[in-house]
Amino acid sequence: MAKKTKKKDNFNMNIRFNFMWVWAFIIGCILAYSFFGEGRATPISSDWNTVESLIRNGEVERIKVLNKNTAQVFLTDEAIEKYRNGDDNSEFKKIPEHGEQLIFTIGSVDILDRDVKQAVTDSQIEGNPVAIEYFNETTGWGDILLNILPWVFIIGIWFFLIRSMSRGGGAGGNIMNVGKARTQEFDKDNPTKRVTFKDVAGLTEAKVEIMEIVDFLRKADKYRELGAKIPKGALLVGPPGTGKTLLAKAVAGEANVPFLSISGSDFVEMFVGVGASRVRDLFEQAKQKAPCIVFIDEIDAIGRARGKNAGFSGNDERENTLNQLLTEMDGFQTNAGVIVLAATNRADILDKALMRAGRFDRQIDVGLPDAKEREEIFAVHMRNLKLDKEIDRMFLAKQTPGFSGADIANVCNEAALIAARNNKKQIEREDFTAAIDRIVGGLEKRHKVMSQEERRATAIHEAGHATVMWMLKECDPVLKVTIIPRGNSLGATWSVPDEERVHVTNAALEDRLAGMLGGRIAEEVNYGTLGAGALSDLERATKTTYAMVAFYGMSKKVGPISYYDSSGTRDTFTKPYSEHMATEIDTEVRRILDEAYTRARQIIEQNNDKINAMADLLLEKETIYAEDIVGILGESAQSKQNANKEAKEAPAEPQDKEAMEGVAVAE
Repeated sequence: MAKKTKKKDNFNMNIRFNFMWVWAFIIGCILAYSFFGEGRATPISSDWNTVESLIRNGEVERIKVLNKNTAQVFLTDEAIEKYRNGDDNSEFKKIPEHGEQLIFTIGSVDILDRDVKQAVTDSQIEGNPVAIEYFNETTGWGDILLNILPWVFIIGIWFFLIRSMSRGGGAGGNIMNVGKARTQEFDKDNPTKRVTFKDVAGLTEAKVEIMEIVDFLRKADKYRELGAKIPKGALLVGPPGTGKTLLAKAVAGEANVPFLSISGSDFVEMFVGVGASRVRDLFEQAKQKAPCIVFIDEIDAIGRARGKNAGFSGNDERENTLNQLLTEMDGFQTNAGVIVLAATNRADILDKALMRAGRFDRQIDVGLPDAKEREEIFAVHMRNLKLDKEIDRMFLAKQTPGFSGADIANVCNEAALIAARNNKKQIEREDFTAAIDRIVGGLEKRHKVMSQEERRATAIHEAGHATVMWMLKECDPVLKVTIIPRGNSLGATWSVPDEERVHVTNAALEDRLAGMLGGRIAEEVNYGTLGAGALSDLERATKTTYAMVAFYGMSKKVGPISYYDSSGTRDTFTKPYSEHMATEIDTEVRRILDEAYTRARQIIEQNNDKINAMADLLLEKETIYAEDIVGILGESAQSKQNANKEAKEAPAEPQDKEAMEGVAVAE
């Protein structure tokens, strides 16, 4: 009995009615009638001359005239059998056995009656009367359906478009809901979907800044007693993937209040006035759930500075939407208990009225994480991974400078995929390093066709980079060197930036320029030729040098002048300096690059034998690490500099125990 009950439960499906079934049934009936309608053969279309010869041969039994314009000819049984079973291959062989056999169009009933009588008179066969019958028939169901089918199709398309518009207009499924805000609400009472600050790794400063909003929502009375007002809003600004949306969800989770989320693009529609209507509806929903948090992701979609939208007039839909948002945030209406959080990575293009105090009271910078924060982010994304016990999260954090939280999540997932592809039981350290190489450098191309001379030239090129960077103390420490092709590059020299350095000097940039040019110079010294593989190196070096001269003011000849435009509003077709200044800038750029070129060439010529030894090791292993380079070049200039710094900062130790005791007594 239990099995039978279970079987019945499996067939107890919740079938919902769909109006499209009606359209499918109608179309099916039309097709069935078209294919299987009357089930008889079609009469042959003919003319009067053919019918006249049949009448004279005595083969016509009667003629039926329909609606005074169509004549149906019924042949005698002998004629039907004669033509259907005859040996000739005429078209009469296909005439129907029952019903009318021929059909033709007449011009006038009187003329037809006269011609039929004349043909009967001319016939030599006696007893050959041809009866003419007249009928008026109405259109059948098949013709009616075929006539209304185009209208049914047009109405169906119109109905489908209306349903699509209403479905996009809101949750009500009504065309009148097109002006409703399409928000996603996160229930504060659902613990499985609740996000707190424990789920957000890193962002220490941003958490402290935004915690005041959480505290206000929790303990509003404490602030109101002192006369403080609730902040109107906070703007989260930072590069993509740094966790702005996740931080906003954590604020709602910590405050335990409703959270309404909507994207800036959801306000923009082709219908005039829809964006402003959705803004009004959004704040109406928020007031009903107050205290609550409204989060607008990618607010630059509607918050772009007014009057700067190329191709749009003053009645632009985006501007109307922005005006309504400004009014709702700080207008005559009061939005008690509603806090607006917004996220963007283009704060420079937002309207000034949107950025002023009273609307977005504070701007919170959500920047890229440092090494310590990246370690915490790795710990969060490694929770559900089956890892090797020897994996060091700080090591991985130091291998991923400049990575955002989304990039780190991608690294963890890519490492799991690589481990699974290699049939491993757990994710190991080399899987993570391979994932980092895959994301930064591109897809590995081990089967790329290269001759032995090309591989050695690539090894010499990368060894030149590594040697110059190893010898200059202001260059980033070299981590590894590889000649495995990835993406568009034939090899790479990986270095780890020193994140503790927040102030970059001209000496550091000049050392980095020499490191960029080291690969090209190594090829020139060893082969006497210049390869095209140094294109990206020259491009980065040229951009860095122009930034030093025109942006950072690091040229004594040009002076402390910066032509950098942080607002991005400058006309790109005109230069902010004269032709004479352009010549001065070009001259200084050439001078700085020539000096870096000379320094790099001197280092390479002095260590060319070591460069060839490193190239031989690269050809053997394809990838070498810092400990391999130490065996060839010795300790790096960066390591020596750090050792000297630590020695200077270390406290002086007493000579013996008695001296230490004497100092203690004296104190």
